[in-house]
Amino acid sequence: MPSDLLEPTPARVDRLAAAFGDDGVSRVIGAARKATAAGRHGRMAEWQAVLDGLPAADPGWRIDDGVLVAGGAIDDRDALVDRLRGLIPWRKGPLRLGGVPIDTEWRSDWKWDRVAPHVDLDGKRVLDIGAGNGYFAWRMLDGDSASVIACDPTLVFWYQHRAIEHFAGPAPLDLLPVAFEALPATGAFDVAFSMGVLYHRRDPLEHLAGIRRHLAAGATALIETLVLPGDDIAEFDPPDRYANMRNVHRLPTVPRLLDWLEETGFEDATCVDLTATSTDEQRPTEWMPFHSLTHALAPDRTRTIEGYPPPLRASVVAKRR
Repeated sequence: MPSDLLEPTPARVDRLAAAFGDDGVSRVIGAARKATAAGRHGRMAEWQAVLDGLPAADPGWRIDDGVLVAGGAIDDRDALVDRLRGLIPWRKGPLRLGGVPIDTEWRSDWKWDRVAPHVDLDGKRVLDIGAGNGYFAWRMLDGDSASVIACDPTLVFWYQHRAIEHFAGPAPLDLLPVAFEALPATGAFDVAFSMGVLYHRRDPLEHLAGIRRHLAAGATALIETLVLPGDDIAEFDPPDRYANMRNVHRLPTVPRLLDWLEETGFEDATCVDLTATSTDEQRPTEWMPFHSLTHALAPDRTRTIEGYPPPLRASVVAKRR
C-alpha cells in the first residue's frame, strides 16, 4: 500500500511543504494524526481491517469513460466485493477497484464533464475542498495538474481513498482527513475546487474568503453549490431541513452567489453551468443503500418533501483579485 499520510514519504512532505510552508507540514500531519487517533470513530477498527485485508494487485490507474479504474483485476473477485462493502457508503464515483465495479450514489462523472471544460489544470497545483473519497481529485490529476491536495474530515471517505490508493499506486495526490479550516493558508494554489460544500456553511462568505487566502493572485476558484432558481438577488436559509438534509444554510440565487464572490475578493465571476439534480445522477445503489435524492422529493418531484424548490446546482468560476 502507498505510504500512509501519517508516516509520509519525502515526496509527500515536499508537496505538503510547497502548499503549506515548512512550518505548516507538521501542523497538517499533526491534525491528520489527531483526526485518525484511536477512538475517533466507533468503526475505525472495522475500516482498518478492510485495508489490511486488501489483496495485492498490479498497481496503476486510469479514467475509462468516466470510471476511475485502479489496479489490475484480482482472481478472488467475490472476496474483494465483500471486503470493499465494509466501506459502505460509497458516494462519489463511478469506480472499479481491483476489477470490482462500484456503482456509487453519485454519477460524479456527469458533474465533472460539466465543470472540467471551464478550468485549466495543466501543470497547476490544485486544492480540492470537501473531496469525499477523492474521485474528483483523480479526475484533476487526469487533467494534467501537477499535484492535488484534497481534504475531507469524514473518516470513512479517507479509508475509501486509501483503498483506492492501494490499487492505484503512488501519485501526486494527498487526501487529508481534516476540515478545510485546519489547513494553513499560504496562497500557494493555482486552482481551488469547492463542490458541494458552500451550502453546508453557516457563513458562506467566510468559506469563500478562506478559499481566496489559499490562492495565488490571479488563480482560479470553481464553486459548485445548491442555489435557488431566479434572477433576483436573494437567499433562503431553511429553518430546519432542506431535501431531508439538516445542515443546509443560506441558499443563494446565482446573482447573490456572484455578489458573495465579489465581496470576498474575487473578480470575473461567471456561472458556467446550472443543472437540476436528477434521480438518475444521485440515487441509492447496492454500494450506497440508504436514503438518497428520491427520498427527499415529493411524489411529483417538483419540490422537496419540505415544499421547497428541488435541488438546483450552479457552477461558478472566478479569479482571485
